[in-house]
Amino acid sequence: MKTLMLLRHAKSDWDDQSLPDFDRPLANRGKRDAPRIGKAIKKRGLIPDLIVSSPAARARQTIESLVSAAEFDVSPQFDESIYGATAADLMKLVRRLPDSNSCVLLVGHNPTFEQVVARLSGTVEHMPTAALACIEFQVDRWEDIDDGQGKLSCFLTPKQL
Repeated sequence: MKTLMLLRHAKSDWDDQSLPDFDRPLANRGKRDAPRIGKAIKKRGLIPDLIVSSPAARARQTIESLVSAAEFDVSPQFDESIYGATAADLMKLVRRLPDSNSCVLLVGHNPTFEQVVARLSGTVEHMPTAALACIEFQVDRWEDIDDGQGKLSCFLTPKQL
């Protein structure tokens, strides 16, 4: 079995309009929500053995805060292809994940993450900032994952916590 967790970055700060989108940091709300989601993930026993994140500032800050709060012993990897990715791009990334990893956490952006959740699970969910979707697959290899094969097993938002 494989489990894919998709985490949308926490709320970003729009105060400095001169910053490029890539460099926008977390807003105060994002700084509060990221560790809350991290603790909720840990409480539910959802422990990734691989974390791959967009390198955008808000995604980087989200995952670093989440990892610290959840006390995960996994260092995030940063993949530039996640920033600006289409759903098809993310599907390619998922299918190339190492089979030695059974639970992978991806951190990135909307609308792509909502599209991937719908594509993989057949479930349409609005993913506000810091939302987490967990999708389980009855496969042994990531390359065997296809549209509609997954089951949405967990969906968390900061508002639910």
